[in-house]
Amino acid sequence: MLMPSRRKVLLGSCLFTALTALGTGLVGIAGNSATEAPAGFNTPSFNGAASINNGLVEPPGDTFARDQQVYEENETVADGLGPVYNATSCVNCHQNPNSGAASQITELRVGHNDANGNFVNPTILINDGKDTITGRSIVDDRAIGPQAQEHIPATENIRTLRAALNTLGDGFVEAIDDSTLIAIAAEQPGLSGGRVHGEVVEAPIFEAPGQTRVGRFGWKDQHSSLLSFIADAYLNEMGITNRLRPTEVTQVLNTTTGINDQPDELGLADIDHFAQFVRGTMVPPRDTTLAATPAALAGQQLFRKVGCNVCHMEAITTAPVGTVIDGGMFTVPEALGDKIIHPFSDYLLHDIGTGDGIVQVGPQDTANKLRTAPLWGLRMKARFMHDLGSLSLDNAIARHDGEAHDAARGFRDLSPAEREALITFLKTL
Repeated sequence: MLMPSRRKVLLGSCLFTALTALGTGLVGIAGNSATEAPAGFNTPSFNGAASINNGLVEPPGDTFARDQQVYEENETVADGLGPVYNATSCVNCHQNPNSGAASQITELRVGHNDANGNFVNPTILINDGKDTITGRSIVDDRAIGPQAQEHIPATENIRTLRAALNTLGDGFVEAIDDSTLIAIAAEQPGLSGGRVHGEVVEAPIFEAPGQTRVGRFGWKDQHSSLLSFIADAYLNEMGITNRLRPTEVTQVLNTTTGINDQPDELGLADIDHFAQFVRGTMVPPRDTTLAATPAALAGQQLFRKVGCNVCHMEAITTAPVGTVIDGGMFTVPEALGDKIIHPFSDYLLHDIGTGDGIVQVGPQDTANKLRTAPLWGLRMKARFMHDLGSLSLDNAIARHDGEAHDAARGFRDLSPAEREALITFLKTL
């Protein structure tokens, strides 16, 4: 193990104390009323009747089981699927270990830089080059017929894969107050000698036109409300138009007219059921047995000591019950407000040397920045990082550079036994 200088020892001691305070959730806690958010993998796929929600009150006539059933339904061409798409249902991409959870699926994003080095969305060819799809970086892998299949021209030389994200517990993430995320970003430079400073991105709220909120969903923080995130995915991942995203990506092979996603007898469209389902999910649970072992407990201290929790924050508290968010379109309910969550993320954008070159909602300086991956549910994954390109946790840590350089070096400088203990801790998440 490398021996640091006395100055580094003193700095590390002060940093460890500060990080421990930040990591235990002092940021964002409103008084003493906050309680732990319920945790559990309680949405077994295709068995909604056995699912248990987090206590969220359902709209009149609706049930959590029904929301989950809609989330799991396969769309057809008659329903408006396509013409280009990646999956036929939400659960296709969010199902490990149950509905709404993490994924082994990656999606394709492409584009190019202009003469000034600014990212530009691609022009994608379809129908033997007679038609194009523009205005978005995503390229769908599937189409309802060969004429609509997307093909990437050589000029679109920025190309990257991104994992579909876990959505369990995202109702609590939506309920984090903007001021909490802004405060986290403001504290990070002082906790890291100026190296770490998460970027806050203001994202549009589709259900409240003209209004924005701090982004927290998607690898680029391109959405700030669950309904916006869901509506965008319904169009871009499945080709289903809805009231918030009413325009088809292409008319080639399109056989439907108008908005595909229509309200049911309860007055709820699919996107409303999707949002209700995600808001009703519990947060991913820890492996409490492993977490109580000496190795895991020692690993957690090392996680803090090397500075991993500057970005992978151990605890955040949601806004108080009754807080109005999403441009006035959603009020934080009792099930989601004043709750302590342990996402191991700050939900901010950082450059750790693995950026994909894509710009979405943020400014051009976000091209090589990605949202801090929440680590809750990590133990259910076999592949890691935004592109699922790391097949071990050691490799995932090794890929950290840029803002995370010091933390990655701190991990490398640990003894083999200490590194093993830190990995054991990660396996509890």
